[in-house]
Order: sequence, then C-alpha cells, then structure tokens
Amino acid sequence: MNRLAAAVLSPLGGLYGVAMKARRAFYRRGWLRQESVPAPLISVGNLTMGGTGKTPLVEWIAEQLAAANRHVCILTRGYGREHPQQRVVVSNSTEILSDARQAGDEALLLAESLKQRAAVISDADRRSAALWAMKTLGSDVFVLDDGFQNLGLARNLDIVTIDATNPWGNRRLLPAGTLREPTRGLSRADCVVITRTDVADDLQKLDREIHELAAGQPVFHSRMRIRGLRVVNAPAEKVPAEIKEVPIAAFCGIGNPESFFAQLRAAGYQLGLTEIFRDHHVYTQADVNKLIQKARAAGVSALLTTAKDEVKLRALNFDLPCFAVEIGIEIEEEEQFRSLIENSLKEVSEARP
Repeated sequence: MNRLAAAVLSPLGGLYGVAMKARRAFYRRGWLRQESVPAPLISVGNLTMGGTGKTPLVEWIAEQLAAANRHVCILTRGYGREHPQQRVVVSNSTEILSDARQAGDEALLLAESLKQRAAVISDADRRSAALWAMKTLGSDVFVLDDGFQNLGLARNLDIVTIDATNPWGNRRLLPAGTLREPTRGLSRADCVVITRTDVADDLQKLDREIHELAAGQPVFHSRMRIRGLRVVNAPAEKVPAEIKEVPIAAFCGIGNPESFFAQLRAAGYQLGLTEIFRDHHVYTQADVNKLIQKARAAGVSALLTTAKDEVKLRALNFDLPCFAVEIGIEIEEEEQFRSLIENSLKEVSEARP
C-alpha cells in the first residue's frame, strides 16, 4: 500500500483500533463470555495479515503432538473457500475428504502434509468444530490456526508468529496497514516465534522490541528451509537435477511473496521472472497461459511455485514444467519450545479431577 492510500485510510484504522480495544475490554471484564473446550487447545496466530510463516509452524506443532500419540485436530477458518460459513471436514487424519475450493488452500495443504497424523476441519465456529471432532473423531488436542484475535475461545498456549523480514508492515492498523491490532497486543501472548530470522535486516533490534512488547514471555527464533520439490500434476515424477542450472520463473499468491523469491535465490535458483498474485488467489487456465507466455518471453524453461499455490493448480494444464516448493520450519531453541508445549498439556491434565 502506498503512503497516500495509507494516509487516506488512516482515520478508518483509528476507528478499527478503538473497536478492537473495546472488544478486548469486554472480554476482560466478562461482558463477553469466553468459551472453552474440554481438551487442550494451542493457538498459533499473528498480529499482521498473512505471510508470517504461521502454517509451517502449525504443521510442526501437530507433528510433535502426533509423535506423542495424541489425536490431533487442526481448527481453521479455511480462508478463501467457497462457502465460509459451512463446516468442511478436510481430513479425518486417515483420508482427505475435500479439495482446495471447499476447504481453503492452507487447510488442504495441512491436511495433505499431516495425513495419518492430524485431522483438519474448516469451520468459522471453531468451538463447535472441536466438540464435534472430540465426539466423532476422538480428537484429544487441538491446534487453532490463526487464533490470536479469536478472544471468544480459551486456549492453553497462545503462540504469536512475527516475520523478521516484515514484522509490522507500515505499523498502521487495518485498513490503512496490515496490523490487526496494535503491537502492544503482543503482551497477551504466552510466547513469540520469530520466523525467517536468517534473512532479517537487524535481528537484534527486532529482538529487543519484541522482548519489550511481549512483557518477558519466551521468544523463539526460526527459519524456513526448502525440503524439496515436486512436479505439479505429477508428484511421482522426478525433479531434474539441473533445475538450478537454468533460468526459471517463480510465481505465488501468498502473504509475503518477496520472502519466497528471496529464499529461492538464497538456495541457488536463477530467477529470470517473478510473478505475484493476490494472497489465496484462485488460479484459472487464463492465468497459467499468460504466465507461460511471459516466461517464454523472458527465456525461462520452467516454473516454481509454493506448495500452498500448488493445491489450486492441479486441474490446470502447463506447457512448461512446473514444480512446487515444499518448505518446513526449523526452530533454533527446539527443545525449549517443545517443553513449553508439553508443559501446557500437563497443566491441563493436572487441572482435571
């Protein structure tokens, strides 16, 4: 967003901030009731709109819980899906039951990545979805995706992700900026995970600011790593070994596209063309045809995109090889972070009769 647009929208951001402050006060004073579910619930959220590396962290946490023999269920709104008010069981953990159009791209990506380890449900009413999952799927622990501003649902651990490459946007509230609430809201978090720390401009400065805002709560550091590539529309095919030796076109529709391009360059890929679509963009054949036309004009012979975008490209035809990049998260203080999660579950067990 340019400075003029941000300035014009700034008064609306002020009104939004007042409304958010009043809403938090209503919950704090008990005028709005916070509900709970009879099982541990871990929330992963952020302060800004999209692109903080939240989805890989949700996947990592679910993997840890599944490894501890818990019956995990991820609760998400399923952004970008066709009917946002309907409940969609994306996965019962053993089989995929939906597609990207019905479930949302991130929800389907999580369901496929966590098959045999976690169920995934897209539902605006996360509490109702959790109760259903406990009764129907036997779920005994929940990961609430994008839950920091969901004040109506109690959680046992509140995790906030902050992108080191763009932590606060332009520091303006919606709609003048990307902040969902003032940065001082970070004081409500139980811990903070800074993502993409390996490409931060001034990590020490950001660290100091976050420690102050987080009011002494633990702060962890993480980075994204490319785990591999797969062929779009033909995942069983092998990826050519010479892929890094030729110019390629990279495209995506995610919250922080520049971080994706920077990661590819750092990994040694030669980007001859980059193309950005809106976050959660629903691709058409016309989009693909236009992209391939641009790629050929730029002299590139292959395409790269994110795994999140790939789930919406499977029904489309590509005249150039197209590969999806699988990305995972690495946490520097992994043992301490895992212990924090385990302790939050123990506290719930000890509190029960």
